[in-house]
Amino acid sequence: MHSSKIRVSKSIVDKKEAKAVLDILLKDGYLGMGLEVQKFEKDLQNFLKTKGEVVLVNSGTAALHLAVASVVKPGDEVLAQSLTFVASFQAISAAGAVPVACEINPETMTIDLEDAKKKITKKTKAIMPVHYASDPGDLKEIYTFAKLHNLRVIEDAAHAFGTVYNEKLIGSFGDIVCFSFDGIKNITAGEGGAMVTADKKVTKFAKDARLLGVQKDSEKRYKGQRSYDFDVVHQGYRYHMSNMNAAIGRVQLKKFSRFKKVRQKLARRYDNLLKGIEGMELFKKDYNRIVPHIFVIKVLVGKRDELRSFLAENGIETSIHYYPNHLLSFYKKSGLKLPVTEKVYSQILTLPLHPDLTEAQQNRIVNLIKEYLKRVS
Repeated sequence: MHSSKIRVSKSIVDKKEAKAVLDILLKDGYLGMGLEVQKFEKDLQNFLKTKGEVVLVNSGTAALHLAVASVVKPGDEVLAQSLTFVASFQAISAAGAVPVACEINPETMTIDLEDAKKKITKKTKAIMPVHYASDPGDLKEIYTFAKLHNLRVIEDAAHAFGTVYNEKLIGSFGDIVCFSFDGIKNITAGEGGAMVTADKKVTKFAKDARLLGVQKDSEKRYKGQRSYDFDVVHQGYRYHMSNMNAAIGRVQLKKFSRFKKVRQKLARRYDNLLKGIEGMELFKKDYNRIVPHIFVIKVLVGKRDELRSFLAENGIETSIHYYPNHLLSFYKKSGLKLPVTEKVYSQILTLPLHPDLTEAQQNRIVNLIKEYLKRVS
């Protein structure tokens, strides 16, 4: 194993985040959900320039779960691409709904609407487009499709914080948009997620549901108070964000413009260094509008796993995003085959990408890929 391991992704934090948390610990003294969460919600609302409201929760999965639960009933069906993190499918099934696995468009890696159309039934109530590798694909087409079939749209934008579509930030428009702020995303809160929507019914549901269904408890928490005389009218969860996580998130948001430039520069550089290499293929992305959370290539010679092992032996960590959900035991349906998804899954490999990655490290990664593919071609 090479001595200087290059990580595929990592949290980028420093003393500013540490100080923000210490201020909550030592000065504020209120560690749970309080004023700092409300401030982070307002910061995000201003950043996104959205007319909707931001509801912060403790993970991107929680945001998706509450989004689904707010618009469907148990037994309803939600269309989603199979090639996504299991969180997307778990959020749907946690709400008592049924995730319907669809093919991907192999160019954008987003949901294939032709396949989705074939799978619509009377029970289909929503579609969950996943902005894979921060690319929302053709969102206009997705919203046209949803309107035609009377479906709610829940955008899984876990990868896409800061990405622009038609001159607008993802989250500044649309039906319901969910972000993740876990440790390695475009910004982190340590752990956390957000739901953004202009639908007041959805917002009210999520605000109560994140606090065990206790009605209007959010308003009390913002003031450092708790509800003791309350009512509960629907299922709730302990999904609220803490002041400590919000403090980290607020610092990270101020750093985002720098993170964005570095991520986009590294992705463009990968494109330039890797283009034309026999045995692999690049996805066509516009990194002027996309802020890449991950950088994915296709290895075409049936040697993806061998290349991954070779890179690991040389201290390069890689990943595979993701194992298709329709192949997981929990979601497997007899006879369901998604040939496009399964073929693409066998080829994809995620290379290191984070703001601490140096150009020298990137050169090393690319040179090793060239060395291996030249050897096996």
